[in-house]
Amino acid sequence: MALDRFFRRRRPQQKGEGTDMPDLWTQCPNCKEGLYNRDLEANASVCPKCGFHMRVEAQNRVDLLIDEGSWTQLSGPVRPVDRLGFVDTEAYTARLERAQRKAGRPDAIVAGHGTLLGHPVALAVMDFAFQGGSMGSVVGEEIARVAEHAAWHGLPLIIVTASGGARMQESALSLMQMAKTTVALEGLSARGLPYVSLLTDPTTGGVTASFATIADVIVAEPGALIGFAGPRVIQQTIRQNLPEGFQRAEFLLEHGMVDAVIDRREHRAYLSSLLGLLMRREASA
Repeated sequence: MALDRFFRRRRPQQKGEGTDMPDLWTQCPNCKEGLYNRDLEANASVCPKCGFHMRVEAQNRVDLLIDEGSWTQLSGPVRPVDRLGFVDTEAYTARLERAQRKAGRPDAIVAGHGTLLGHPVALAVMDFAFQGGSMGSVVGEEIARVAEHAAWHGLPLIIVTASGGARMQESALSLMQMAKTTVALEGLSARGLPYVSLLTDPTTGGVTASFATIADVIVAEPGALIGFAGPRVIQQTIRQNLPEGFQRAEFLLEHGMVDAVIDRREHRAYLSSLLGLLMRREASA
């Protein structure tokens, strides 16, 4: 009887039920391979079988790029405010509070400075898990601040984008961030300092139409969705079938919108070489 109870199939636990068992496996969305989470993390959240790049939480992205022990965070003091009293199916303040509790940060961005294989650099990373990485007033302000910090201290700037675009709950205040971030980055350019944009899946909407695509060098991750409007909207507007792979990183590389598509596992080496060349050029200019 004891053996019968031991081998009897137990009812699967439903999502949300209490359990102390950690999730040990992840299924690749592309090839459906079962991947041991520890091995997946060691491989920068890239499927070792098919090379599919899974989305990475913002702080993990910082850890992947920045040398251990060198990171100083600048973002955090600025917090979002519901100036419009926006309510759709629920109040904007309630959405914000839930996202803040889950992410452990006030908004959809982490910014600071550190070294990347010894190169001093300013870095901002958008967090798609926080309301779809949407750009509201705080995201715009933090990008402007890190750009000004980079200009003041003579640092190159890298921005890693992952966003659905402008945050609709902040309406025109969100759209204003497109101009604000662009002007801040012009200040960096005026100092002769390089700005590198790293586009990850997805980078769309007002983020694509502003700071994401005005960099000195635009790099994308393999398979990343990059565009302004969604494919269905474009197809319905022009009434034509879109090419295979439209708005994916590789298609955009072929058509000159991005400069390189680089595997995440090679980002540190690639960006280190790139910064070395760009900063050497600026020093000799």
